[in-house]
Amino acid sequence: MSAERTPPQPLSACDEPLATRYDVALLDLDGVVYVGPDPVPDAPENLRKAAKEGMRIGYITNNASRPAGIVAEHLASFGLDVIPEDVVTSAQAAAKLIASEFPKGSPVLVVGGEGLIVALEEYGLTPVRTSDARPVAVVQGFHPDVNWVMLADGAHAIHEGAKWFATNLDLTIPTAAGKAPGNGTLVQAVRAAVDVDPVVAGKPEPPLLETSIERLEAKHPLMIGDRLDSDIEGANAVGIASLWVATGVNDAYDLARAPKHQRPTYVAAGLGALAEKQPGVTVNGSKHTSAGWTAEVVNNAVTVKGEGAPYDGLRAILSAVWAAVDAPAEPTKPAKATARGRRPRPKPAPTADTIALDAALHRIGLDK
Repeated sequence: MSAERTPPQPLSACDEPLATRYDVALLDLDGVVYVGPDPVPDAPENLRKAAKEGMRIGYITNNASRPAGIVAEHLASFGLDVIPEDVVTSAQAAAKLIASEFPKGSPVLVVGGEGLIVALEEYGLTPVRTSDARPVAVVQGFHPDVNWVMLADGAHAIHEGAKWFATNLDLTIPTAAGKAPGNGTLVQAVRAAVDVDPVVAGKPEPPLLETSIERLEAKHPLMIGDRLDSDIEGANAVGIASLWVATGVNDAYDLARAPKHQRPTYVAAGLGALAEKQPGVTVNGSKHTSAGWTAEVVNNAVTVKGEGAPYDGLRAILSAVWAAVDAPAEPTKPAKATARGRRPRPKPAPTADTIALDAALHRIGLDK
């Protein structure tokens, strides 16, 4: 059962390095620690520094294609001190969900790869590769070898009554060549052929993060990710702090347009932020200040003044935009009814996609 937690406010201040404030880092992998086979620049060094400060480093991935041990070997090739127990995958979270509903030895149809097979066996379930085995459940996770036959067989088993589980619904994954279709895209293909939705284990749904917190014995965890709709939304869903980093899928424009449930506690360029304090934002009327920068929204455009580090400026901009978007509609001054008896309607608050950002982000050096 999920513990009752309340996430910190977005853009909170932290008066000590994040690596000493939080006991465990829950790191997304794709786009945060590595992209394809290669590490994100400086990520291994920054993680080694955080570990020296006493922070346990946990690696949390929605990608179910590889077993935790293989992921650990990949990370160790970057010079990181990693054991399989430091890695938690959405395949493990899905297997735990299935094991909580069905007895040991139950056959489960795998629409995916080795990561799912190893995870099911870890939880005492029997992975099968055909719907002829009459599986009690179907579990679907990303693997580059997933083909039409596997998708069709999964649909057949679901039609026959097998309960459907998906490791995650990420529509894309980052690769060295750019974005590519993710497990969510393949899940949509099966969903087109069946009449039910899957039970989802991965971020932003709680099971993966709750499993990670339990396995890593985290008391004060910090979720670190690049995706607002999985990493940050997932952290908010389970009530823990989050750090968004700019090394993967989403960018500053996406942040400014983020709905409330996808807004992070902290924002930074990369994992170097673990060794840094966070200034937060102070608000004085319409003016939002972070370190040397002050931003406000005037006539549906962000203005920013000052100087300093780009991500201090970004905090000020985000705070100003989110405040404008969240503001209630402005009441109009009392006015006489028109000849038809109608009074002027309140002026609506601006929406994130109507607020001009380009000039402000250019001013701080974070425009596209």
